[in-house]
Amino acid sequence: MSDRADRSDDELYASHTLAMGLEKSRFPEATADPRAVSSAIRDELLLDGNSRQNLATFCQTWEEPEVHALMDVCIDKNMVDKDEYPQTAEIEARCVRMLAELWHAPDGPATGCSTTGSSEAAMLGGLAMKRRWEAGRKAKGLSTERPNLVTGPVQVCWHKFARYWDIELREVPMAPGRRLLTAEEVRRHCDENTIGVVPTLGVTFTGEFEPVKAISDALDELERDTGLNIPIHVDGASGGFLAPFCAPDLVWDFSLPRVRSINASGHKFGLAPLGVGWVLWREQSDLPENMIFWVNYLGGDMKDIALNFSRPGGQIVCQYYNFVRLGREGYARVHGACYDTAAYLAGEIAAMGPFEIIYDGDRSRGIPAVSWKLRDGTDPGFTLFDLADRLRARGWQVPAYTLPPACDDQPIQRILVRNGVSRDLCELLVADMKSALAHLEAHPAQVPLGEAEASGFHH
Repeated sequence: MSDRADRSDDELYASHTLAMGLEKSRFPEATADPRAVSSAIRDELLLDGNSRQNLATFCQTWEEPEVHALMDVCIDKNMVDKDEYPQTAEIEARCVRMLAELWHAPDGPATGCSTTGSSEAAMLGGLAMKRRWEAGRKAKGLSTERPNLVTGPVQVCWHKFARYWDIELREVPMAPGRRLLTAEEVRRHCDENTIGVVPTLGVTFTGEFEPVKAISDALDELERDTGLNIPIHVDGASGGFLAPFCAPDLVWDFSLPRVRSINASGHKFGLAPLGVGWVLWREQSDLPENMIFWVNYLGGDMKDIALNFSRPGGQIVCQYYNFVRLGREGYARVHGACYDTAAYLAGEIAAMGPFEIIYDGDRSRGIPAVSWKLRDGTDPGFTLFDLADRLRARGWQVPAYTLPPACDDQPIQRILVRNGVSRDLCELLVADMKSALAHLEAHPAQVPLGEAEASGFHH
């Protein structure tokens, strides 16, 4: 037999591994050719959607080559092992200090940490509020039963927080003409068992900012009237990396004394790769001591706050890279381009006829996004779910979904404009939307799609 015949693996798709198919259920007995296995898995991943066309996600889907290179260098760095990787730990501390300055924390040691994402950061902020409330009640000899948290329409992480830690979530529902948490609703829903109020800087359903300062003013007034001192935790998952650069006059952060903690997502508009989040407290006293753990079995006595233990360090290193590489000027330019593109999309979509813009990407009111609904009183012969389904034929993921209670009879659609969602891509999207509308008008659905059949999209 010739040498050539012995090297059958050179013909990749004729190799034994790929001829048999990859194991799907049982743990394999034998080793396999790495090139063949890698190729087969890559082929399977072709069936995923193209992340660059995923206009539903808030997460960053494009990174500079330097970020890819840094992630490669950091693939073996465990963030929590600060004794073994002291420079990665120092880089994390630099990011915390930079964010404390960016969000106008008072002078003094910056208090916070990285997390695996903004959801973990939100839970840490919420847990600190609960612990502080419990301590205050116990000091007065009062019951610590039935704590509650007041929010507007929030992302599912707050529902998880409330369920995991046995807290009543007083999620103020949307109403016709009111999509956000207002100062008036905050006053109506707060009482002595309220551990805190969570306004969202970029509501996930529409993209709009909730009025943090007005809510803070209302809580100041409530304290003067009743003596209740209720803190604010700002869910800045998206807006925390947008407002400082593109809406610098917006008052929302630690410049308001009532804001005691903030969470943000580094892998959203922080421009870092998946997954890194951040939580900061206004002062050291805002982080209860019983939330801090000291770990010595990794080689040194190390402070640990986050819920997760072993975590990759690469995303934190890349977050620092972006901070230093872009600075305030670069972040303002990158996000400013996204806002400009969102405004372009809002104009084009409004001009298509059957749509009413809900939020147009105004940088003073929300994140770089566009949300819309079908005009009231019109019946174009299709639903937004039909449109979303049709756009998927061209690879676009433009989610259609209903608003939360009590507006869950209102379907809307939304586009997130992130770094990498260029004007050119959006021009192609607009052309495909027009083609989809023409198709739907020429072929009206006998049974228009609803949310269950079409989107598969959940917040």
